Amino acid sequence: MAPSTQHAQPKSDIDIARVADKEPILDIGQKRLGIAPEHLVPYGHDKAKISLDYISSLEDKPDSKLILVTAISPTPAGEGKTTTTVGLGDGLNRIGKDTLICLREPSLGPCFGLKGGAAGGGYAQVVPMEEINLHFTGDFHAIGAANNLLAAMVDNHIYWGNEAEIDPRRVSWRRVVDMNDRALRSIVSSLGGVANGFPREDGFDITVASEVMAIFCLANDLEDLRARLGNIVIGYKRDRTPVRAREVSAEGAMTTLLKDALAPNLVQTLENNPALVHGGPFANIAHGCNSVIATKAALKISDYVVTEAGFGADLGAEKFLDIKCRKAGLAPDCVVLVATIRALKMHGGVAKGDLGKENLAALETGMANLERHLGNIAKYGVPVVVAVNRFSADTEAERNLVIERCKALGAVAVESDHWASGGEGAEDLARQVVETIDNQPSNFKTLYEDSMPLWDKVRTVAQEIYGADDIIADKKVRGQFKDLQDGGFGHFPVCIAKTQYSFSTDPNLKGAPSGHVVPIREVRVSAGAEFLVVVCGDIMTMPGLPRKPAANSINVDDSGNIVGLF
Repeated sequence: MAPSTQHAQPKSDIDIARVADKEPILDIGQKRLGIAPEHLVPYGHDKAKISLDYISSLEDKPDSKLILVTAISPTPAGEGKTTTTVGLGDGLNRIGKDTLICLREPSLGPCFGLKGGAAGGGYAQVVPMEEINLHFTGDFHAIGAANNLLAAMVDNHIYWGNEAEIDPRRVSWRRVVDMNDRALRSIVSSLGGVANGFPREDGFDITVASEVMAIFCLANDLEDLRARLGNIVIGYKRDRTPVRAREVSAEGAMTTLLKDALAPNLVQTLENNPALVHGGPFANIAHGCNSVIATKAALKISDYVVTEAGFGADLGAEKFLDIKCRKAGLAPDCVVLVATIRALKMHGGVAKGDLGKENLAALETGMANLERHLGNIAKYGVPVVVAVNRFSADTEAERNLVIERCKALGAVAVESDHWASGGEGAEDLARQVVETIDNQPSNFKTLYEDSMPLWDKVRTVAQEIYGADDIIADKKVRGQFKDLQDGGFGHFPVCIAKTQYSFSTDPNLKGAPSGHVVPIREVRVSAGAEFLVVVCGDIMTMPGLPRKPAANSINVDDSGNIVGLF
């Protein structure tokens, strides 16, 4: 049953999730998705993995409708993209559309850092919220272990004779940990004498930035996973030719660690609707989408699939469309662009403490951010619906301004109140999405062709999506682009690591800045994932904790309940 529109008193996300009336996960799988219990591997009573054998049996079934949820550029005011994804899924189920939600798994880094968890919020959540936001089914641990096993095998191979002729100065494979830890960004490893190997500069990334995570989320099956892992470039010889993971015989053991994790995780919403939560690359430093395996399986076993891509549409949606869809052969039928009046006012120059006051002038100015995102999505040929995620302080005049401005831009905007009312509050949004899919066929196309040179691909994204004049890089980085182009990687798409807070590389530039230049600091080849990682501006692939991390407030009370998690 959906929650009523009115609730006795406000509750925190964790309080709401804790009292959820959950159904046994085997019943969710069998009754809602038609998956027999023998194809579900339960992790307790409220989460399970769907067997890869069952997923392979779905291959000949037709695909259903794919809906991508993305957002305007994020602000501290909040946009609620995951909450909208869950609410829309519940809303579609309420109006009689068999719908399956596909989400990413949260990382411990932001959970204990600044952002908090990623299981939705209010009455639009997936549960069990605490387990999903913490260790869940162990997928991230498996990914981290596989990544670090390869790092250990690289150093071990060099120690025992180095048959692959890896230049110790040019080892490119880094270790990972699923936590924000700035002290690990740059380290020196193998100190302590000859017995400990060859000292060299090294460093850690956060697990969600690992190429193993990207491969995990792009692989179609175990065979594809193994081949991609073997293709990872771990370093270079003295003549600068690449050395692959298969040359140190690592892909088999890595696949073994990832075998169980590769099966998608089935959970449920607060309204007992099915959801797949699997994989979790960030969109500001990786490609920001859940696993291909989960998305493709969902398209075979439901009528509608609602999935999300991380952060704003300039990052998550661009990577979903230009990387995931390109690699997996997917084509979205509709994009839902999430905005809040609060966030738009912040893009219009209003301080966070003043967002509760009506300010039509600032809202009008901030609409430039929404307009830029709408124009960007139009370049992919996919119809768009704007979801205005409601906050209690929003005024009627502000709501009307957003709806009318969107109408003038050729887009339909629908207010949605799923945070407070669950699927009931998203029914209007759900109906509009169905109407859009039925009446506006998608003509999906990627932003650039495979044949475009790597440098030009990055420039195209910067100019067409970020509104930049150009890209710049020093001589060393330009040389790397040339080497990668000449070395057989020129057909790869590009995955740009950039701040999520602005179209530019300056997080303080709100709205829709234009005429800026995007500086490229570093370029990495992800040969197994089959894309190029382009690091821009000051973005880090290992974040740090904020001055007051969320971890300061997370604890276990005297009754054994987790408190402070959000």
